[in-house]
Amino acid sequence: MHKPEPLGRFLGVALAVLVVAAFARAEGGWRGAAVPQAASALSQAALSPQVGYPTYDDLWLLARLVSGEAHSEPYVGQVAVASVVLNRVQSPRFPPSVPGVIFEPDAFESVSNGIMWSLPPTDENMAAAQAALDGWDPTYGALYFWNPAKAVSPWIWTRNVITSIGRHVFGR
Repeated sequence: MHKPEPLGRFLGVALAVLVVAAFARAEGGWRGAAVPQAASALSQAALSPQVGYPTYDDLWLLARLVSGEAHSEPYVGQVAVASVVLNRVQSPRFPPSVPGVIFEPDAFESVSNGIMWSLPPTDENMAAAQAALDGWDPTYGALYFWNPAKAVSPWIWTRNVITSIGRHVFGR
């Protein structure tokens, strides 16, 4: 997934609109409605999220989940938890969106028990979520993680273990 750049995209389109407006003024005003309509369309494009790009809401939800699932883990472990969500988004076996993956029934303990909503994300959680959105995946493509010190379904141990980070095991 790519990092969203709505501000950069907006500024680029805003500059294009200003150039068109300045040119129109220099030429003696608007000639017909085509230029204002084009400027309006460009403005709308700048404010609309691009298909397939994560949004600020995705970042916020990822940071919330990281807070709930990995608040006592090292930074790399927090990035790893966010990466699992993003890896699932890319997998045909899971919902194709960050909210779809996070809110899939019983997918994450902190969602099921409400902890995700009681622990506000820290700056570190936000940075970890952003690092995952930027493409850092310390799990090497893991689709699952679990804490072996907690009671877990025996099924999870049938997953191929890829790595361990902090108190979590990551697998595919």
